[in-house]
Amino acid sequence: MLGCVIHGQGDLRVEELTVPEPGPGQALVAVRYGGVCGSDLHYWRHGGVGDFRLKEPMLLGHEVVGTVLSYGTGGSGPAPGTAVAVHPATPCGVCPECADGRRNVCRDTAYLGSAARFPHVQGGFAAQVTVPADQLRAVPEGLELRRAALAEPLSVALHAVRRAGDVTGRQVLVTGAGPIGCLVVAAAKAVGAAHVTVTDLLPAALSYATAAGADTVVRADDPDDSGWPSEVDVAIEASGVAAGLDTCLRLVRRGGVVVQLGMLPPGQSPFAGNLVVSREIELRGAFRFDTEFDDALQLLAVEPAFDALVSAVVPVPDAESAFALAADRSRSCKVLLDFGGRAGPA
Repeated sequence: MLGCVIHGQGDLRVEELTVPEPGPGQALVAVRYGGVCGSDLHYWRHGGVGDFRLKEPMLLGHEVVGTVLSYGTGGSGPAPGTAVAVHPATPCGVCPECADGRRNVCRDTAYLGSAARFPHVQGGFAAQVTVPADQLRAVPEGLELRRAALAEPLSVALHAVRRAGDVTGRQVLVTGAGPIGCLVVAAAKAVGAAHVTVTDLLPAALSYATAAGADTVVRADDPDDSGWPSEVDVAIEASGVAAGLDTCLRLVRRGGVVVQLGMLPPGQSPFAGNLVVSREIELRGAFRFDTEFDDALQLLAVEPAFDALVSAVVPVPDAESAFALAADRSRSCKVLLDFGGRAGPA
């Protein structure tokens, strides 16, 4: 079977791998689609993401959907043949964060396709993978796997919106119209945001934001664009650059909330910290997600507009071209790898 293994910066290989056997408590899944995430691109282009650096070859991928094939001893879940999405996180369950109900920031979590710990947690970009059985979620009836592949990034977006508090009837700014930023737009509108403004440098990215439900889109490099709001109640930074955070801090109202979702470059990042003080702005981080995964699947099942965010589906032998396409935001939003697994309807 084929899998996508990253060996170092710029060294992505499609390799022939041994079909795994599910161990105790595990499930074997035939993967159909895997979404190429920004973190996958960082491992490919830079050999790491944030402070997490590659120390050994690693199977990439954590946005995967497919079909249950079998279970190991003691494993149980959706019946073999069921279409499933894979929740990529396995929290430890015993650390202070898990005990406090914040499993998404568990200090000892295992996350598919992540170099945050060593040995690295191997990912899901292979024709067949084994995962803990309790990470499987049956795909709601009628939800096609192509759209269900958005469940993981949509969960990230839902968690970021929840970190902002109640956005019902609020004016919301989103900086960055990449796949996550566009899904933040959809998530904010789904929970009742009154008006969502999105900024980005690329017209193509802004067109995807419009498809996701943005009320106004603004060129980030055009200070004279008439779409700029005078102020907003909530700002969510999804670009991962310091300039985006600066924009959020300058446009959020006094006493407003800024959520930093985009992963900033390693090291120190300058930002207008005095505004946090003088305006009593609440600056909150948002990292991954927990129970939002189940909510994401339900939302995807009822909203066909998400299909517009899947810009390409590429066969796994052409993985490097898929990564190049995903890295070019002038040509793509979400790019999926097709592993051709026994996954039923696409």
